Amino acid sequence: MSTQKVQIRAGVRPRKAISAPADVQTFLRSDTAQSYLNWLQEVNDQIKGKKITDPDISASDAINRILAVLTKLSDWIDEIPPLEQPMRFGNKAFRIWMEKVEGNADALMLEILPENLKDASSELASYFQNSFGNKTRIDYGTGHETFFAIWLHCLEKIGVLQASDRVAVALRVFNAYLKLMRKIQRTYMLEPAGSHGVWSLDDHQFLPFFWGSGQLLSNAQIAPKSVRSREIVDFYAQDYLYLDAIKFVLSVKTGPFGEHSPTLNSIAELPHWEKVNGGLMKMYVAEVLGKFPVVQHQLFGPIFPFPGQNFDEPPAGDHSHGHGDHHALHTTHASSTSSSS
Repeated sequence: MSTQKVQIRAGVRPRKAISAPADVQTFLRSDTAQSYLNWLQEVNDQIKGKKITDPDISASDAINRILAVLTKLSDWIDEIPPLEQPMRFGNKAFRIWMEKVEGNADALMLEILPENLKDASSELASYFQNSFGNKTRIDYGTGHETFFAIWLHCLEKIGVLQASDRVAVALRVFNAYLKLMRKIQRTYMLEPAGSHGVWSLDDHQFLPFFWGSGQLLSNAQIAPKSVRSREIVDFYAQDYLYLDAIKFVLSVKTGPFGEHSPTLNSIAELPHWEKVNGGLMKMYVAEVLGKFPVVQHQLFGPIFPFPGQNFDEPPAGDHSHGHGDHHALHTTHASSTSSSS
């Protein structure tokens, strides 16, 4: 185990730091990226053999506070119905919903954070509000999904979540987030981010397939090729993230599986879940974190820093006096494994 010192700066908003392809490699080599990837892998390892429906998955107070916030966001969708408009995709009511999320993001963080960690609210709110799509383009993709995973990772880095919460993080919180995003996609018809979802396994997501295949490691009943059976998918979707994600794909797309989901169909050819799971982690690094069009939008702050960032200097283009100069600072320690993924 290695111990990382984590800075929390009151009032600091994270900033973009990747402006050229060379910056992507700097990020991938950083302790920040390795810590995040290690965390993804550790969550993956802990959910092996676990089902979403397992009754013995313990939910801490922090997990329940996060779930309550996600429920609130879901309720806001009910309060903001889609607008009548000529275009089927990109319903502009999504902008109204997003503005409500953005306007309340700091307050929502304060509902989750304990008193001694309230100073983290500004940075965490920025990651959180970028987790649900782009209100200008009315689209959503793996970059937004990554914001949510990084937000969860940061909550563990500062001690809101514990290593003992990881099963619930994947099978309770991330599952609730996926259900929220599917409700958003069905209600507001978000476009896939990027070139028709090229950076994701379906049009929008990646991590339910990585963590979902982690659940299925050594599963003797379900093979990768089982996703081609609608009966198996429907029967097991409530238990496994991977099959639930496939079920959603089948509910929104028509035609042969191999035509509308060629990458997922190719994965179904692999002999066992170990091959799928290992391959998906490599693919996530190469096709999501390693792709400039995706990570150029990533924000970095004191809890999730880009190498060499200086938060004592105001952001580029910010000429306000004192901004960034007198932020309250305190540090905490987070443990993470030192092995790379």
